[in-house]
Amino acid sequence: MHELGIAQNILQIVQQSVPPHLASDVRGIRLRVGKLSGVVPDSLDFCFGVMVSQTEMTQASLDIEQIPIVAKCKDCGHRFEMEDWSFSCPACKGLSLDLISGRELEVVEIVLAEDEGKKAL
Repeated sequence: MHELGIAQNILQIVQQSVPPHLASDVRGIRLRVGKLSGVVPDSLDFCFGVMVSQTEMTQASLDIEQIPIVAKCKDCGHRFEMEDWSFSCPACKGLSLDLISGRELEVVEIVLAEDEGKKAL
């Protein structure tokens, strides 16, 4: 399960981005995860919950946005979202595709608690 290693990397990114005195104020980490990234969101969320419980960021949670697989056919120019694992153009059946999205694995935002509400880093 490589999600454990990814959860560790996310924690490292947050620890490097947030000053130590604000670590306990971390409430959320927003991620973009592509369907081709090989990451199972539920497993990542579980691993992150276990790891974060052993830090000063005990109230932090993940907000995972799943990014669809989008491709563009090099033959006919048709842009489409792949619903299945058929890597051919639905318009012309061509096999020469450019992958537009679906491989993402990004920390997009870190949300901190404040007296007046939430603040994003």
